[in-house]
Amino acid sequence: MFAGIDEVDWASMEHAYGPADDVPALLRGLASADPAERESALDGMYGAVHHQGDVYACTLACIPFLFELVVDPGVQDRGSIVELLTSIGGIDLDEDDEDEIDEDEIEGAANYAMAAAAVTAGAGVFCELIADEDPGVRLAAPLALATLHSRPAQVLALLRERLPVEAAEEVRLALVEAAGRVALRHRPLAGQAADWLSRLAAEAYAPGLRLAALAQLARCAPDALPGDVVTMVSGLLRELRTRPGRAGRGGPEVPTGDAASERTPAPTLVGQLRALSAEETSGRTAPWAADLLRTLHVGLDDRVAERTALLADQLRSPDPWQRIDAVRMSSGLIRAWRGAYDELVRLVAGQLTDPEPRLAEAASHVLEELFSLAAPAADALAARVAAEPGAWVRQWASGPPGLGSAVKALARLGDARVLPALATALAQPEVPHDVGFAIRYLGEAAAPLAGTLRRRLGEVGLDEGAYDRAAPLLAGLTALRAGGATPEVLRVLRGAPEYRGEWLRTAALRALDAFGPAAREAVPELRALIRRPGTAATEAAEALWSVEGDAGAVLPVLLEGLGAERVHDCRAAAVALGRLGGEAAVAVPRLRALLAHDELWLRVDAAVALWEISGRTGESVPVLLAAWEQNRHVRVRVAQCLVRMGLPGAGPDAAQVLRAELLSVRRHNAMDGGYGSHDTYEDEKLLALCRRALGVDTGKGTTS
Repeated sequence: MFAGIDEVDWASMEHAYGPADDVPALLRGLASADPAERESALDGMYGAVHHQGDVYACTLACIPFLFELVVDPGVQDRGSIVELLTSIGGIDLDEDDEDEIDEDEIEGAANYAMAAAAVTAGAGVFCELIADEDPGVRLAAPLALATLHSRPAQVLALLRERLPVEAAEEVRLALVEAAGRVALRHRPLAGQAADWLSRLAAEAYAPGLRLAALAQLARCAPDALPGDVVTMVSGLLRELRTRPGRAGRGGPEVPTGDAASERTPAPTLVGQLRALSAEETSGRTAPWAADLLRTLHVGLDDRVAERTALLADQLRSPDPWQRIDAVRMSSGLIRAWRGAYDELVRLVAGQLTDPEPRLAEAASHVLEELFSLAAPAADALAARVAAEPGAWVRQWASGPPGLGSAVKALARLGDARVLPALATALAQPEVPHDVGFAIRYLGEAAAPLAGTLRRRLGEVGLDEGAYDRAAPLLAGLTALRAGGATPEVLRVLRGAPEYRGEWLRTAALRALDAFGPAAREAVPELRALIRRPGTAATEAAEALWSVEGDAGAVLPVLLEGLGAERVHDCRAAAVALGRLGGEAAVAVPRLRALLAHDELWLRVDAAVALWEISGRTGESVPVLLAAWEQNRHVRVRVAQCLVRMGLPGAGPDAAQVLRAELLSVRRHNAMDGGYGSHDTYEDEKLLALCRRALGVDTGKGTTS
């Protein structure tokens, strides 16, 4: 084994962390008899040689030696090496990708292509490995075949032949998953694969296998799913949780701890099985079922009603693990799709009292993200908050403390029953960083907290840590428009330290802006600040306009801001000019010139300000609607303006865009592979604005 490995000039190559002269040791480590050494070598391969999916010259040089390892029955953990080869050779660059590659990426793209060719050339060995004595190898081989073999029809036939004689349950699931992968990659075979998967789902096979077949059908041929798919899946889940024993005996060893978590996880059932921690698998009758259900949900896509019904059934399960999975998947569904979720939310709220702490905590986190959609859970949240004062504030090993999830969820509903928790949070030696944002959703109900906010702000030492301590308090006072706190805010404004001083001044100026005429004693300070260059002048001008209403004093500052070098400063000036309305008529030519600016957000701000000043829609609406189509994240800002314009003032094109938005079942800001904590809130806000602009029912509802 490893013949010629020392003849390769490894030192002339590089990997993610420098010279690749350590690669031979990693390759030899993969063949070690010591499990810890094998694990360390595999981590080194993923961490350096195949870092985050990259393919280097040294990665290419490893391929022949990796093939030597996978065919040697004396090597242990060969399934992991099969997965590594699959990852190295399985990156597809389609024509669109190739068009987007710049000169700096040409070498990397060539490496991907050479890796795919090299691994594909040797993929025939996986046909033998599909019947290997090692169940870990058999688990990894089907996906390798589906991803890399050049004859997909032969692969599909081999998968079908292997299934009846395969004994290990996880391997049987991997065979089914590989069939779905073949169908997705080679569409002419989709019908053939779907027919086989449909038979597997309908016949008297084990419940896990039938569930896997339904999941793959949803991925590759959703139209072939049976009409009663929700009833079928619910029945299969009942079978899984009532069967004796635990699935997966004799299956592959699942790595745990830091070593497993550092690898880039494969988006497959095999990858999920290997990434699951011991804690996650302990006590589960079918640790792979959650991933099958996620695959099914992805395949069901916009069939929101069916997905909701399926999750509702899971949330009623006596199995706490099925309910934990359902809570997490409910979050993903609601975050990405619009629908009728009241029942689902109530069922999630029902988990708050479960004795399993992970289940109750997961439910709290989901409800925290829902904002107004969590209304059906209000009483359950209030009860949890009242019952657990020790969870009102969460302390972290690093970073500032934060409010507990249930507290934030209740506050985001504007529910006054959260006030004792917020009052306690404000009494902490270190105020939670998010307490001010929680107060914002309570409005006047939080007025009793103003005195405490003022007192704590007055106690803040103006040293390098001032921003972290003062920002939550300033945010709360801003939300309450507590003009009586002007002296405390001015103290912070005047004494802001150099470290993060700009951020602290911005927070203080926003507070004075919100206070309006009640902050009249701040006028001398604000007039002095508008003479300073940069962002602070614009922010001070906005506050001065709110406090004093003197257009003559602030117009020169804001006009100068429109010509700032930084786009952020230009945008701030445009927004501020819009607030002046007709008083800023002199700014119209400059704002009109910005309608053709390269930066989309600046074009939008200029268009909004132009309408607010002139009252004419002809120039602004086309810019706003064009931006709506170009960048979905600008839609809330545009919709807010359209509401103020009113219809038919904004025109038929605007009405058409708003109606189309209401007809979409996909949330406008839904992202594949990521999300923001306020995504659901922003999308529900957009829907409410669209309804308001069109004059339709403004109550919370669904568009599906």
